[in-house]
Amino acid sequence: MPSFDIVSEADLNEVDNAIANVMREVGTRYDFKGSQSKVENKDGVITIHADDDLKLKQMHEILQGHLQKRGIEPGMLDYQKVEQAAGQSVRQNLLIKQGIDKDLAKKITKEIKGSKIKVQVAIQGEELRVSGKKRDDLQEVMALVKGMGLDQPMQYQNFRD
Repeated sequence: MPSFDIVSEADLNEVDNAIANVMREVGTRYDFKGSQSKVENKDGVITIHADDDLKLKQMHEILQGHLQKRGIEPGMLDYQKVEQAAGQSVRQNLLIKQGIDKDLAKKITKEIKGSKIKVQVAIQGEELRVSGKKRDDLQEVMALVKGMGLDQPMQYQNFRD
């Protein structure tokens, strides 16, 4: 019986590579000359340290550009509140979303079952397993989930025939 998994995960090695590229670009840009701005990744949490709000916004743009070049969509980042650090400097944490939370999984499952496509959906931890008799039904489900307009990007893996 054909099946596939719906997952939402980011390659943390690619995140590290993108952050290294961001730091390299910040070091060479004229508008960051003499700045103490930096980006760090620790256990799936990206921390941006910037001199002021303007530099923080520039760092966001640079980071999103480099992540997108590495195949990581901006929807994978969960922006936390901006914190004041020493003086005028600011700090912000960005969480990298890994896995599908239960509420989103239930929403996706309900939408798939409501579409009357003849498939079974099972929630397995932080991923969804979709199985059906026909490959066309599974491809229909993929198109349905893509068309839902979710704020978190999804990947379709482990397609078995």
